[in-house]
Amino acid sequence: MNPVIRPRSLFIALSLLLALALWLSLALGPVSLPLLDTLKAALRLLGLAQAGDDLAQAELILGQIRLPRTLLGLLVGAVLALCGVAMQGLFRNPLADPGLIGVSSGAALGASIAIVGGAALGGLPEAFAPYLLSLFAFIGGLGVTALVYRLGRRDGETNVATMLLAGIALTALAGAAIGLFTYLADDATLRTLTFWNLGSLNGASYARLWPLLLVTAAVALWLPRRAKALNALLLGESEARHLGFAVERIKAELVFCTALGVGAAVAAAGMIGFIGLVVPHLVRLLVGPDHRVLLPASALAGASLLLLADLVARLALAPAELPIGIVTALIGAPFFLYLLLRGRT
Repeated sequence: MNPVIRPRSLFIALSLLLALALWLSLALGPVSLPLLDTLKAALRLLGLAQAGDDLAQAELILGQIRLPRTLLGLLVGAVLALCGVAMQGLFRNPLADPGLIGVSSGAALGASIAIVGGAALGGLPEAFAPYLLSLFAFIGGLGVTALVYRLGRRDGETNVATMLLAGIALTALAGAAIGLFTYLADDATLRTLTFWNLGSLNGASYARLWPLLLVTAAVALWLPRRAKALNALLLGESEARHLGFAVERIKAELVFCTALGVGAAVAAAGMIGFIGLVVPHLVRLLVGPDHRVLLPASALAGASLLLLADLVARLALAPAELPIGIVTALIGAPFFLYLLLRGRT
């Protein structure tokens, strides 16, 4: 596949797009701020500008509400896109998605247990409720992924096809369990569970950003080191072994890395689909399959796309807020259908 655009040009364009998305995400919302005031207030919050104009309201809105939300969207979008690249490289299929190994459904199951179980016990402690929900979601995602990986192992080797089928089966089983918890939930708990499964960046805080920041940094630093291995896997597992790569270890690392990244993202923001599918494929169409370019470009594009989707979610029905999972599905599903039709022709 010949690149449509040079990597350097793409990185410049994506960097500018991300800067624009960050600026708009900080400036626009139910209470919109002038773009220049937003920039001044952001610089003042970072200690890069001295006090001058009266921007106390802008600083309060940015510092307490929009900055943590924007950072959450940036991290979630980047890590989901990176994990999407890893899964498409592992399965050697541009239509693969991180949810194929069950991490998203496992995280949703863990969150359902925390929400419904906490309500049955009289409610989770208010101070610990957000952290316990994220912890249960993270543990659920890692647990289901570990089971999928174990089912895919045989005679010391990992069969990708078996792992894929196991992921589909356990995703269906987790969905049935989530349906059971939904049936058992009361009205208030049902509303919480429904909105969590639709995904949202609302309620972001600096305290909840740190775990996701550490996970995203680890994924973003580690995956590019396996870019050559992912390129070799595109040729097939046998060819990758002949080129000197430890294929089984690399597959295990890719699965663990995806489980860690997607689990942390779902735990922080709920279920947000199609970012891990649409972004890597779109970037691949522009610059080709070389993972040395594909990984960092997908991270930039994923962060930009999720910030813009969150902007639509905030403004479409203002002052109410549309769940961001609905927005990403409205973007991703038509694109997915386009890919299927394009593949047929």
